[in-house]
Amino acid sequence: MGRAFVYVILGGGVAAGYAALEFTRKGVSPGELCIISEEPVAPYERPALSKGFLLPESPARLPSFHTCVGANEERLTPKWYKEHGIELVLGTRVKSVDVRRKKLLTATGETISYKILLIATGARALKLEEFGVDGSEAENVCYLRDLADANGLVNVMQSCSSGNAVVIGGGYIGMECAASLAINKINVTLVFPEVHCMARLFTPKIANYYEEYYQAKGVKFVKGTVLTSFEFDSSGKVMAVNLRDGSQLPADLVVVGIGIRPNTSLFEGQLTLEKGGIKVNGKMQTSNDSVYAVGDVAAFPVKLFGETRRLEHVDSARKSAKHAVAAIMEPKKSGEFDYLPFFYSRVFGLSWQFYGDNVGEAVHFGDYLSGTFGAYWISKGHLVGSFLEGGTKEEYEAIAKATSLKPPVEDLAELGQQGLNFALTISKKPQPALPIEVSHSTSGLVLEKPMYAWYAAAGVVLAASIAGFAYWYGRRRRRW
Repeated sequence: MGRAFVYVILGGGVAAGYAALEFTRKGVSPGELCIISEEPVAPYERPALSKGFLLPESPARLPSFHTCVGANEERLTPKWYKEHGIELVLGTRVKSVDVRRKKLLTATGETISYKILLIATGARALKLEEFGVDGSEAENVCYLRDLADANGLVNVMQSCSSGNAVVIGGGYIGMECAASLAINKINVTLVFPEVHCMARLFTPKIANYYEEYYQAKGVKFVKGTVLTSFEFDSSGKVMAVNLRDGSQLPADLVVVGIGIRPNTSLFEGQLTLEKGGIKVNGKMQTSNDSVYAVGDVAAFPVKLFGETRRLEHVDSARKSAKHAVAAIMEPKKSGEFDYLPFFYSRVFGLSWQFYGDNVGEAVHFGDYLSGTFGAYWISKGHLVGSFLEGGTKEEYEAIAKATSLKPPVEDLAELGQQGLNFALTISKKPQPALPIEVSHSTSGLVLEKPMYAWYAAAGVVLAASIAGFAYWYGRRRRRW
């Protein structure tokens, strides 16, 4: 037995929801679109799981954070999908995909065929066992990638009020979960091998600010070491963690956030892979012209930097999904994906935004005592990245616009003195409306070397709108 659809979205995360909304806006007919997801619920805003979902009071629960409320769009409940004739195939694992024959085989033996496939399989959380540590199956060892993980974490949190939690990993998940646990009055120790938190993004100076802030909230840091093993009680629950430096930490709860790995296994040997993901062109189209990929799993060309990147953040998932659908439904009208890399986080009373790339030399600015500070990254004489904590709407818009323009910077000392005024001044300068010359081929996967000034001028409005929305969203939905 089998079913056939014109369009199939494989994966039920953030990108799937935003793609579905875009399909309806582009005129998809009832019965043409299907979403296949291993999760038993319709697509939802995954960032809520490490924020509002873990709050002790008035926690976020479905259906409140179904996509696409994260971008102030419609909330797509199961009823919405039914009303629009979109088939939700939930709680279903796809065991194989035949790209050449355009068919998927589910774990239950059903065959689903398509004309166009949109891969939104996202990524999975890396497990401790992949690093030689056993114990992930213990009931008080938690990961946080999907709704089931979040429910499990909440259950353990509720059972160990005022207890001890050890968070393994100092990245996004580690930092956001540590904050949520502390808010729940749980004693938190954060363990990671790097010299400071958020090592992939933060400079030591920026990291020091957040670490001191966390410490003031009662969070402890153990840096430069890793988990090596667990101590278990007679029931199989973890009671302590052993670290490589020889120390032992008591633990009623362990949260593991040590990275993710894109879900590409179904397509290995069938599609071109790069940067750990599925390689796509500026239309989000893979090496097979009937298959597209978006979100965490997609490695796409970033025009601003002239190279292929794979970005692990919800903003990229949302926007790449919408762009892919536009390219599928209106190929002659859609151009290349012109994305300014954007990351943000909100913990405790803090809120930061980052745009661009953190390569080259970092120039810090601002007042760390007041809580409004940031940094610029300068590479080859040009601004390529900007970070800001505690900014206003205008200031976030300014750093986004300035980063998209890649202005030349000659004097780093003067840049540090100017601080935010540099971005504010650059953002207010009128930019020439020059044409953009890019290849619109849907088969080639390599973009020509970008002419940065032209791309920057074209991306200014988009960058400013991203920053403006992010500021509004942060103010409106602090609890997420």
